[in-house]
Amino acid sequence: MGDLAAGPQFVRTPDDRFAGLPDYPFQPHYHNWNGLRMHYLDEGSGSPIVLLHGQPTFSYLYRKFIPPLTAAGFRCVAPDYIGFGKSDKVIDDDWYRISKHRHSVRELLFDVFDLRNITLVVHDWGGPIGLPLVVESPDRFERLFIFNTWLHHEGFDFTGMKRYRDFAVTFPARTGDIPTGRLGVAAYDAPFPDPTYKAGPRRFPFSHPYAEPDLGDAALQAKTYEALKSWAKPTHFIFGDSDFVFTREWGQQWASLFSNATFRYRPWSALPAGEQSRRDGRPNAEVYH
Repeated sequence: MGDLAAGPQFVRTPDDRFAGLPDYPFQPHYHNWNGLRMHYLDEGSGSPIVLLHGQPTFSYLYRKFIPPLTAAGFRCVAPDYIGFGKSDKVIDDDWYRISKHRHSVRELLFDVFDLRNITLVVHDWGGPIGLPLVVESPDRFERLFIFNTWLHHEGFDFTGMKRYRDFAVTFPARTGDIPTGRLGVAAYDAPFPDPTYKAGPRRFPFSHPYAEPDLGDAALQAKTYEALKSWAKPTHFIFGDSDFVFTREWGQQWASLFSNATFRYRPWSALPAGEQSRRDGRPNAEVYH
């Protein structure tokens, strides 16, 4: 267990937990953010594509995206948020806030790499974490790919989100063994040898901004939602149509607010039977391979 002199206690997942993960041969890279080791993938060269994951996934989510994108001449940067994947995991649930995830990603993309001409891909919590950076520094971004996600704003239908949150917040801090492999992909359990490592996944449901506006960056999300209505660069919405939280209808509605957006969806029925059975009723960016 790590114990920073001026920072939080954390644990670091042993490397052997990731040994042999299928389709994940990528070289690990690390950035020191406020004394915590933040893992990211950095593959290929050319114009950058930044891939931001959600809950409870990590850069492994994009393992099948990266090879064809790098072969096409792009550079792929895919960070693991603190508390996820190969990044350090602060053990205090109360440490986690959406703003900390956003600041760590911002530092990596803007201050460390000074990326320009970015194509941003966001899924799930990647939307609230990544899209505010577009509004902050629009000149750095060239296009957006928005998978099942949202931004908090007045009028959003929180029915599905409340259903998930009611389940997820039943797991107590520090000891709650919130499921992380329910997507049917065993690799999503790899970062978490025991519940001590799961503070990050446990905390995300507490950050839903309708319930915890400060933890969830409610004001910034609403501001970003409004500001993006004037975003005129290419934007592509791609939604799986069986997501009970971020529905096809919501994606279409959101896309209609952009002047230069497309909307596509992957019907559940179009997936092979083996793919359907492992989704546990909640499609994610795995759908878009």
